[in-house]
Amino acid sequence: MKLLSIFKHKTAQNAWYLIVGKVIQMGFSLLIGMLTARYLGPSNYGLINYAAAYTGFFAAICTLGINDVIVKELIDNPGQDGIVVGTSLILRTISSLLSAIMIVIISFFVDAGEETTIIVVALAGFGMIFQVAETFSYWFQSRLESKVTAIATLVAYLISSFYKISLLIRQKPVAYFALVSSIDYLCLGIIQYVQYKKRGGGKITFSWEYGKKLLNKSKHFILPSLMVSIYGQTDKLMLKPLMGEEEVGFYSTAVVISGMWCFILNAIIQSMYPSIMEASKQKDEALFKRRNLQLYAFVFYLSIFVSVLFTVFPGVVIRVLYGENYLPAVNPLRIITWYTAFSYLGVARNAWVVAKDRQKHLFKIYAASALTNVILNMLLIPKWGASGAAVASLVAQVFTTFVVPFFIRDLRENARMMLDAVMLKGIK
Repeated sequence: MKLLSIFKHKTAQNAWYLIVGKVIQMGFSLLIGMLTARYLGPSNYGLINYAAAYTGFFAAICTLGINDVIVKELIDNPGQDGIVVGTSLILRTISSLLSAIMIVIISFFVDAGEETTIIVVALAGFGMIFQVAETFSYWFQSRLESKVTAIATLVAYLISSFYKISLLIRQKPVAYFALVSSIDYLCLGIIQYVQYKKRGGGKITFSWEYGKKLLNKSKHFILPSLMVSIYGQTDKLMLKPLMGEEEVGFYSTAVVISGMWCFILNAIIQSMYPSIMEASKQKDEALFKRRNLQLYAFVFYLSIFVSVLFTVFPGVVIRVLYGENYLPAVNPLRIITWYTAFSYLGVARNAWVVAKDRQKHLFKIYAASALTNVILNMLLIPKWGASGAAVASLVAQVFTTFVVPFFIRDLRENARMMLDAVMLKGIK
């Protein structure tokens, strides 16, 4: 009952819109994802995920850390939304274009002689440019109007899903599937921009002076996010050259299944974020601490519950969704599912970090974890393949969330808060 009393009415309603929209989207995603994976087979499915690993690796550079501070900027600067959104859009567009070019260059050398791989990676890389459309989502989030984002996301996803279905019907080669995310984000951007203007959003304006201030606040998140990308994508990038595309396919299957419900965690965290920031702005320390504790406890125990289910019934889930050819993903799924609880505690922690202005310490945390993950991947992937990559990711995430923060004085308070939340202390 304590955990169920977390949200105020408006916050709960905001999360509800996000969750309902994502539930519908998940239904389509499961069906189409299942058909796509079966059509492509483990090898080509692994290739698509290998390309996605490139874009995921460069995600930190593309976003410039702006996603972690933009909600607070919008709340703290009422009436300046046009400048905040416009400047964020331009900065992210420039960084995304440069990142896409870099991805193509890297793939040209790393995957030399593999024409299909280079084409797929290039198409996925340039698709990152359209991801800047998610900037509008944070404007709606800051106003607790995530209903708009939920509907826009669903519509955009349906459009991209119909495109994917057409590929399956016409039996197109794997390269065409690399364009799916570009179509998705392009549609999302158009819909959200129309709603942004319709709901009184400010004129989109770029300010270099404000851009410098924004980057000064977000820069502390860039390197930490890059470290997150390293231990989040290194496994896939290392699996292909060491074990082959099929092993990437099996590992990706485990990751996708374990994370297919995480939109609920994202919705909860996104919806609680403004209320946590508001409590911080009001300098109500007791309320600020309680809301953080409630968020941590809810995220952790919901994740544990789902992980138990995936650990007990992995074969059933994989057989139903992906078919017999993907059953080698059973053991990786049993391991990687426990990653979620610790990973999303780290995501939830960002609200506390931003409010307390402790961003500069994030690099230390994620650098240590990235190094741990890379070393473990090098040791475990040759022995255990996808299961080794899963173990490496899990250990690195636990290290990030519970171990390293205790060695950093400014983050020790939050580390204790997380342990209190796990023991359900102080959440009432």
